[in-house]
Amino acid sequence: MGEGRLAGRGAIVTGGASGIGEAVTRRFAAEGARVLIADVDADRGKRVADEIDGVNFLETDVSQPDAVAAMVKAAQRDFGRLDILVNNAFWTAMRRTHKLSVAEWRRTLDVTLDAVFYGMNAALPVFLDQGSGAIVNTASICGLGADDGMSAYNTAKAGVINLTRTAALEAAGRGVRVNCVCPGLIATPAVERGFLGRPEKREEIGVQIPMQRLGEPEEIANVALFLVSDEASYVTGAAIVVDGGTSIRSGVPDLITKQG
Repeated sequence: MGEGRLAGRGAIVTGGASGIGEAVTRRFAAEGARVLIADVDADRGKRVADEIDGVNFLETDVSQPDAVAAMVKAAQRDFGRLDILVNNAFWTAMRRTHKLSVAEWRRTLDVTLDAVFYGMNAALPVFLDQGSGAIVNTASICGLGADDGMSAYNTAKAGVINLTRTAALEAAGRGVRVNCVCPGLIATPAVERGFLGRPEKREEIGVQIPMQRLGEPEEIANVALFLVSDEASYVTGAAIVVDGGTSIRSGVPDLITKQG
């Protein structure tokens, strides 16, 4: 706990009980940070916290602004300081726009976009007062374009990207950095449940990605670590794409691959 790139720092990771959030929690803790996992999944959150020294858990519904404010206060109380916030929690429904219910639309924005605002709204005063702090928001390449059946998620993640840029601009002269990471398709439990029901499905999807595989949560955690570390001291307002090359395509149909 005394050594590492984040030694002595206090961090919050929302949605830290599984997937990318769990990987970020483990990576930060390995680099010396004390981490508060904020998640609605109490069973898994407590288990992950129990497995890692210096990690606490707080059951938190990030769609509720009062709960998010309490989360920030809990980290300050438990760690004596707060230096890092990772807004990672999300929820979505996969349905085309005309079939999406108002409740599904609202819930997606509540957890995936509004909660990012609540987190920054609560943490930024702390960071600005102390003249230091780093925020990483988990966006997505889905916020950079459109996907069939993902209108709510695309909208929410696009909002996360521009909210990140705005907050970064506002805080840039006061020692606080705000960035976001834009993952492609990552092999998280949510993706496993939603898309990889058959063992061969991972390979079927993977070959459509230029690097020929899905990403791993740890690969996103490594980028988040860089963004909150002193090594990224001149990086703010960035949307870092980590997608195995998925978004580098223009969208034009493949015209020559079959020709060799």
